[in-house]
Amino acid sequence: MEKEITLNKPLLKRRPMSDTNLLLAITIVVFAFMYLCAIIFLGAGFKKPQTFFNMLNENASLVILSCGLSLVMITGGIDISVGTLTALICMSCAVNLDFKGGSVGSAILLALTIGACFGLVQGYLVAYLDIQPFIVTLAGMFFAKGMTTIVNSTQFNVENEAFVKLVETRIYVPGVGSVNKLGKWIPAYVEIGAVVAIIVVILLFVVLRWTKLGRNFYAVGGNQQSANMLGINVRQTKFLAHFICSMLAAVGAFVYFLHVGSGSPSHADGAEMNAIASSIIGGTMLTGGVGNIAGTFFGVLSLATIKNIVSSLGLDEAWWTNITVAFMICLFLVIQSVVLSRKRRS
Repeated sequence: MEKEITLNKPLLKRRPMSDTNLLLAITIVVFAFMYLCAIIFLGAGFKKPQTFFNMLNENASLVILSCGLSLVMITGGIDISVGTLTALICMSCAVNLDFKGGSVGSAILLALTIGACFGLVQGYLVAYLDIQPFIVTLAGMFFAKGMTTIVNSTQFNVENEAFVKLVETRIYVPGVGSVNKLGKWIPAYVEIGAVVAIIVVILLFVVLRWTKLGRNFYAVGGNQQSANMLGINVRQTKFLAHFICSMLAAVGAFVYFLHVGSGSPSHADGAEMNAIASSIIGGTMLTGGVGNIAGTFFGVLSLATIKNIVSSLGLDEAWWTNITVAFMICLFLVIQSVVLSRKRRS
């Protein structure tokens, strides 16, 4: 009697890394490599913990704006109004505090109200009237820019006492710091905005990874027809993406306001482009369906590291930074194209 011989096959097959995780890993590796090179070749400045925390302090608002933009890009959309919306909210809050006798609480409420109005209008036009997101948010960008000048056309520093105290608040990191030239221990600190940015990153990471709404965002961005067949409300999902993006823009705008402490029509000029660049570097695809909030966070840090490296090399002219950022964007777009090709082959 012949015995049937079977080959032992592994019971557990190794799953290939998803596109989102692959792009996240590449972003983290690139950031770590750049920062390590900066530490090795550009002196002791990058070795100080405060240098890293300063990147968080200066880019906290950009982290929040980029997170909101990544959310929209994952669904296959775009929002280019977040920069001018930031300027409008900063100016409105500044006028409220200094000229209208407002408080910090009323300024926060005003910022959220403006963000909600933009989110409702833009989300409805994109999701329920099927107007292209670029056109809708382009109109929102021009509207916010014009309204900022109407609210106030000059730059001024806010002198409200409660707000100034909030701006000057520092949160010291226990056990982290450096010794200065005089041998004195200088503790490292972060601003309130940096803490808010980290909380936003954690919350959105949880939403996208472990909630039904997060899965819906990816499904709509991946294939709207398939998402519709699965019973996902595509219109509602796209509306929520734009609404949340505008609300995060309002939060980011107030964080920016806390950092600069003033109102100006030129505030956050080009912030939307930096947010798009950070999202792309962080692994969010313009075609939708792929992206990670953790990647966006490291994308912002990568962008900030590039600017610090260029400045440390003595290349203070703006075009050197722009050229370097352009090179980074092109590099990550090529990487995304390779990932897409890999996905099609599989």
